[in-house]
Amino acid sequence: MISGGKPLKGEVKLSGAKNVALKIIIASLLINGEVTLKNIPRINDVYELLRLIKELGGKADFVDKNTLVIDGRGIDNNKVDLRYGNKIRVTFMLFAPLLHKFDHCYVPNPGGCRIGARPIDRIIEGMKNLGIKTVYDSHSGYYEAVTGGKSQGYYRFEKSSHTGTELMILISVLNKQGENGKKTVIDNAAQEPEIDELIRFLNESGAKISRKDSQIIVDSVNKLTRDNPFTISSDRNEAITFAVLAIATKGDIVVSGVHNYLIKTFIEEIKKAGGGINIIDDEKIRFYYKGILKPTDIVTSPHPGFMTDWQPNWAVLMTQADGQSTIIERVFENRFSYVDELKKLGAKIDYIKNSVENPEDYFFFSYDPKKVYRQAIRITGPQNLHGGFLKIADLRAGATLAVAALVAQGRSIIKGVSILERGYEDFDKKISSLGGEIKKI
Repeated sequence: MISGGKPLKGEVKLSGAKNVALKIIIASLLINGEVTLKNIPRINDVYELLRLIKELGGKADFVDKNTLVIDGRGIDNNKVDLRYGNKIRVTFMLFAPLLHKFDHCYVPNPGGCRIGARPIDRIIEGMKNLGIKTVYDSHSGYYEAVTGGKSQGYYRFEKSSHTGTELMILISVLNKQGENGKKTVIDNAAQEPEIDELIRFLNESGAKISRKDSQIIVDSVNKLTRDNPFTISSDRNEAITFAVLAIATKGDIVVSGVHNYLIKTFIEEIKKAGGGINIIDDEKIRFYYKGILKPTDIVTSPHPGFMTDWQPNWAVLMTQADGQSTIIERVFENRFSYVDELKKLGAKIDYIKNSVENPEDYFFFSYDPKKVYRQAIRITGPQNLHGGFLKIADLRAGATLAVAALVAQGRSIIKGVSILERGYEDFDKKISSLGGEIKKI
């Protein structure tokens, strides 16, 4: 329950990044020994992953609020639990530690937000190129994977895949035959900084991985070990949420824990829109309202472009701009689940046609010419939003609806908040500390 219409002010410290924490927890299962991870957010996706690891026989426990100890040496089961495994997208990456340990494993069809047909086919093809045979059983809902084929040592993603790039790295990093230096080249690899964090973690643990632009080279090693704790970086998607909240509510918020270069594209668009921004130091940025906002035209793309995860919150911000703004979504084909919900609050948003000459090349998802897509919206502002009853469909849309409710005058009820809590730690507490009226009921 949210009562909106108040400017949010103060300072907020960001939590650890969901998209770093989940992948490094899984990467820790490849390491011979205990691994201590710091700044791990206590979010639902992390809890679901820890449950899976324990079901497999591994150790995964918080030892204080945000410090986690992982030990995969006890894993004695090569089949991921179906009930919990299909709840989160990252389950698919368990192929790496399970294949390394057993050469044969079963992983359920991945879950997560239904924001489009994720590029599983590209990941499966990549695994095939590394000598892994994978078969999907539609009756059981499981993928069965077996090692033993001949690795090509090279794979080029037709269209870059964040999760696919990370899984290819994890599968390639170790060589069970004890041969060092077996080389794998991953071409057209995704370039998100979260992937570079994974590479840094692995290299500090004895891996030999290098990157040159969109090409990643993995020289396999026969063992990974580490003695020192690893601290997860802060969540740049959370940073964007609070930045938008500051400006859209006509408030003033200092966001602590984010490096400005990680959100450079977002900062450039904030400046174009007339939002207030002051880079205080390497890890603190002040966002504030300084006057009527200007409309913008946004096109999403993978890093270093304007992230697809940012556009739902940006849509709320543009409801407060003076004029017509557009958002074109190129990364996923079902990222506008929030549009009808925002309309309930009085937002004026329309779907518009976005004709492109070569949609198969233009869009980053697997485009099907037989399907009808709605990939562009027009937002007319400024609009005085009002309260309403809202339902969350996916994680980033959940944060968007909460942001909209905090901007709107009056009371809103938001259903499905557990989806928001998949990626945001202590969201209600942080909002309350900034003067927002929010209560879980």
